[in-house]
Amino acid sequence: MKPRLSTCLILALAALFGSMAFAAVVFTATIAPPPITVFDQPACPGDGYIWTPGYYQYGDYGYYWVPGQWVLPPAAGMLWTPGYWAFEGGKYNWHAGYWGAQVGFYGGVNYGNGYFGTGFTGGRWVGGVFKHNTAVSNVDVHNVHNTYEDRTVVHPVTTANHSFNGRGGITTQPTREETAAGRGPHQGPTPAQVSHAQEAHNNHLAAHGAPRGK
Repeated sequence: MKPRLSTCLILALAALFGSMAFAAVVFTATIAPPPITVFDQPACPGDGYIWTPGYYQYGDYGYYWVPGQWVLPPAAGMLWTPGYWAFEGGKYNWHAGYWGAQVGFYGGVNYGNGYFGTGFTGGRWVGGVFKHNTAVSNVDVHNVHNTYEDRTVVHPVTTANHSFNGRGGITTQPTREETAAGRGPHQGPTPAQVSHAQEAHNNHLAAHGAPRGK
């Protein structure tokens, strides 16, 4: 079953709108995404970058993995809310991620590296500067100078690491604060994120013998 909207169209919408409206874009699949696998996080390339976790996307040949990446946020004070899959109305719907002043609901999915199901503990904004939590993020303090350490926020995975919210997966519901964050002003992926997702899509097609430019 192909998604209701193609991956290319989703990426085009992200590039064109990058707004609150984009977060409402949903496409569907009829089978559940595989369990989340938390991969080793590459080292942060420098000050100002924020980690955005990897996720499963659905294309012409099934699910494929879009690796996590370090990204420069669109503006100071903005944080990333990851996208997530949800079982709704008998199908698996993708809810796109977005940038905003607070982290909203992302299905309770444990993506690791600070995104343990709710909120983000990999770092925080302090006076217009993003500081990394070295207890959670892979940060070389010789290259990244805005850091702190808080080990109280490290959450090991102790249950099945489901990749979707809803029946058969994670049953977490959004808090009042997460709902408010989702309704507040925000914008979609940055051009770097769109390009990164497109490359993963192209690799997915190439792996199945399809032209990379499809």
